[in-house]
Amino acid sequence: MGDDLGDEWWTHEGNSDPSEEEDETQEKQPTEKPSTQTKPEKRKRLKEKTVQAKKKKKKSEQKECIIPQKKETEDEKSTKLKKKRKKKKTITDVLSSSEPKPGCPADLQNLVTQYFSDKRSVIEQEELKLLDSCFLSSNDLTHTLSSYLKQVCPKWAKLQKQHTENSSVVLLIVCSSALRTIELIKQLTAFKGGAKAIKLFAKHIKIEEQVKQLQKGVTHIGVGTPGRINALIEKEGLNLRPLRHLVLDWNWRDQKLRRMVDIPEVKLDFMKLLESGVLKACKEDKVKIGLF
Repeated sequence: MGDDLGDEWWTHEGNSDPSEEEDETQEKQPTEKPSTQTKPEKRKRLKEKTVQAKKKKKKSEQKECIIPQKKETEDEKSTKLKKKRKKKKTITDVLSSSEPKPGCPADLQNLVTQYFSDKRSVIEQEELKLLDSCFLSSNDLTHTLSSYLKQVCPKWAKLQKQHTENSSVVLLIVCSSALRTIELIKQLTAFKGGAKAIKLFAKHIKIEEQVKQLQKGVTHIGVGTPGRINALIEKEGLNLRPLRHLVLDWNWRDQKLRRMVDIPEVKLDFMKLLESGVLKACKEDKVKIGLF
């Protein structure tokens, strides 16, 4: 039996053929190599993914940090604007909180001195001061226009008869708007009697038409805005020489609680009217001013 097997059988079991071993190693090597190569690639990809995720988190965190800062700045701006708005008070806010007080000659005198303080010298400002004798009694907020005029013009019938000059008036009532002019003319019915009154405002009425109306016949009472009255004086359509009473619609307030002298445009026209010869006539005791 030992001769038939040739070499000892146990030596061949432990040691295999070297060619077979080489083939096995060659087959094993390519399978092992990609496993070693894929592991670092996977690690690199994982690292890149983690880095990108961290970057995204950082960006999101930065965005989340920036957004509340913008909101805070906007809120601060809004609060600052609100504070500034609260500081600014309009005429309506001031007047609505205070009770209405009747005007007096001192109010008009203060208005004149404030307006001309930077336009006239000290000597010229003293010339603009009016005495108490230049004023009629003021309205105490209890009178209507007719009752007030009856009080300050007791000799109206005589003045009406004596006035015979065209393009002029004896009584001039100055107010702030066209609507207020119409209201005041309606209130004159109990006072004027047979006297003729004319509307003197610019709304829907051409100045040429008003000049013609004043030239046609004798007009006793003129009611209107200072802007149109100044324009008529400049065009010689209205002569203030026969004027005896200048009544200012001083206490009346519009929807915004503004008086005639609180409206900038009306105030400028009114001061221009006083400069056109009214103040001079008052100092000469020809014209009396009343605050209605």
